[in-house]
Amino acid sequence: MRAVFRASAPILVIALAACGSEPAPGPTEQIVIREPGATAAPSDETEGNLVAKGKAAFNTCVACHGIEKGGANKIGPNLYGIIGRAAGSVSDFSYSEALKSSGITWTKEELDSYIANPAAKVPGTTMMAGAITDAGRRKAIIAYIEDVSAN
Repeated sequence: MRAVFRASAPILVIALAACGSEPAPGPTEQIVIREPGATAAPSDETEGNLVAKGKAAFNTCVACHGIEKGGANKIGPNLYGIIGRAAGSVSDFSYSEALKSSGITWTKEELDSYIANPAAKVPGTTMMAGAITDAGRRKAIIAYIEDVSAN
């Protein structure tokens, strides 16, 4: 099978295959042709797509966490501006001793490690949810938190 892709405004895909019921021997060949001046289609990793995915993924967090500037704490602390903040430092939230004494400053890497497995990162934490095992989903959530906090 041979496929030709042209990356211009609408994408045109042409597939040519031999007639008959037998599959064509050998590997499939693809040729990608980009018209001069055409831009590549956005990937799933562009900042806008990652933030949009993070917003959708953050829906699992909203039962416990707010993310609005000046927003109230819920079961968990408001996460607006968390990146760069010391763990356990929201003044009107009652943190576990384990989190308050962890010495963590929330970088993207620390946050990623924590939401991957809160109890392993900070033994004795009271965060019962979390444990988001999918690295791409954590990355998207953190991108969303960072984006919201920048506004």
